[in-house]
Amino acid sequence: MPIPADRSFRALTGGAAPRVKVVDIGANPIDADPPYAAMLRAGDAEVVGFEPNRAALALLDARKGPLERYFPHAVGDGARHRLHICQAPGMTSLLEPDPAVLALFHGFPDWGRVLATEEVATRRLDDIPETAGADLLKLDIQGAELMVLQNAEARLRDAVAIQAEVEFLPLYKGQPLFAEVEAFLRARGFMLHRFFPTVSRAVAPMMVNNDPYAALGQLVWADAVFIRDLTRPGALSGRQLLALAAILHDAYGAYDIAFRLLAEQDRRDGGARAGGYLAALQAPLRQAA
Repeated sequence: MPIPADRSFRALTGGAAPRVKVVDIGANPIDADPPYAAMLRAGDAEVVGFEPNRAALALLDARKGPLERYFPHAVGDGARHRLHICQAPGMTSLLEPDPAVLALFHGFPDWGRVLATEEVATRRLDDIPETAGADLLKLDIQGAELMVLQNAEARLRDAVAIQAEVEFLPLYKGQPLFAEVEAFLRARGFMLHRFFPTVSRAVAPMMVNNDPYAALGQLVWADAVFIRDLTRPGALSGRQLLALAAILHDAYGAYDIAFRLLAEQDRRDGGARAGGYLAALQAPLRQAA
């Protein structure tokens, strides 16, 4: 959850954190601001983004700031794939939509209708030099997230946080689901932090208040946030500790974990960051009392 600049991690810690590097795969600005938006506006983050949709890329380029770079590459496994261009741009994917699953919900059969296909060349994240040293990986590419991660072993060694769209039902044929993404990342030293958020839908033919977006109980997808395993702080460098603390504070409001990471860095070098951070967090509460 973004916070005011004067309550940012760098502001509360006297600039203790490095500037965070974000790699955003599928940066199409069709939804609300990304979770790192406040960090970017404050100059506390830089972004390297990828968006093969020409119209979306043009929009990103038109409004980008000095700390943003965007590229037209389709990120994947380095092979050529068929891109399935759907009625709703947000459904376009390297994977083919599954009509049987889409038919469970209102709207999806139309949104996922394939209008055309085209062959595209993909590039492995590890082969794109501009992505080196990424702290936060954000992926929203309609079912191809695991493909990208499987071809980003070097980038995963640097990254401290990952936000990936995951599905609980296979909207696309052969799509890896949340369990497979979680198992892959857990084997590489990451743990699930939270869902940000989860998305549910009412199963057809019932519709709630004539609203195809209304939900009852069926989970469909979520953005899942993964962070480096907190039980293994020794696997992180000092810079990684501080970068993760900044991301968790500014993008996700996880002040407790940010405090823990600062305390670990203080233990290593004898600093006093954690105490100052906690006092700064508590100051508004004391003033309001």
